[in-house]
Amino acid sequence: MLKKMNHPLWFITPYVVLFVTFIIIPVILAIALSFTYFNTIQTPEFIGLRNYIELLTKDETFMQYVLPNTIKFAFIVGPVGYMMSFVLAWMLAQIPHKPRTVLAIVLYSPSMTAGIAMGVVWTIVFSGDSTGYLNSLLLDMQIINEPIQFLTSPDYLMNIMILVSLWGSMGVGFLAMLAGILNIDQSLYEAAYVDGLRNRWQEIFYITIPAMKPQMLFGAVMAVVGTFTVGAIGVQLSGANPTPQYAGQLLVNHIEDFGFIRYLMGYASAISVVLLLMIYSISKVTWSLLKDRG
Repeated sequence: MLKKMNHPLWFITPYVVLFVTFIIIPVILAIALSFTYFNTIQTPEFIGLRNYIELLTKDETFMQYVLPNTIKFAFIVGPVGYMMSFVLAWMLAQIPHKPRTVLAIVLYSPSMTAGIAMGVVWTIVFSGDSTGYLNSLLLDMQIINEPIQFLTSPDYLMNIMILVSLWGSMGVGFLAMLAGILNIDQSLYEAAYVDGLRNRWQEIFYITIPAMKPQMLFGAVMAVVGTFTVGAIGVQLSGANPTPQYAGQLLVNHIEDFGFIRYLMGYASAISVVLLLMIYSISKVTWSLLKDRG
């Protein structure tokens, strides 16, 4: 029996089972439910494309607030966070091992504690009364005459969400880039300088980035998925769902609103399919830009 189970495919069986159970089956169910009216109590009723038609033509909240907010948030936090990850990883790679390890942990830790920090640290910093750190500072400097409601004002909420997300964006993509830089063969740099490489900028563009394309691609995909699937940040900062005047409402919040507050699971599934298509499309573009053509 053991001899029959020594085929390499047996080693990936646990992964295949988990992937099918928690990824493939939920995606198929979401696609199927997106064509139905399902209120979680009655049997799903097939209604064709009605959910998608309503989403794209009648859902003013989606078209005016949720979709623009999501695109703005993702296209700022994703690229900026991605570039920050690479720059900080490259800078850490230039210093000795022990301080590099400490600083890497310091930079990575916000991505693990971002939820707790949003509920404690950032709400205190941007608190809407005079005890909030930022309001207190601005009042002491006589820049403002009364406290600003940062977390409940549509004028500030999205910018604060972007700031907090960038603060916590040094996740696994950052660690992958750091590992990729540290594992580059140093003889490549030596040979390049012998062949006429002049400075660090050329070193980065001609040696470092091409040599760590897999890590760059992984970091880019993680950035795309992470920024498009963020939802809790606006709700945690503002303390409301939907956020004030939908200023911080993202696609994930819209899904939660219809799925777990209004219990319109069919409509929520249609929104989730749209989100899946957006992530897939951006990931394909990212893959085409960063894949190894050699």
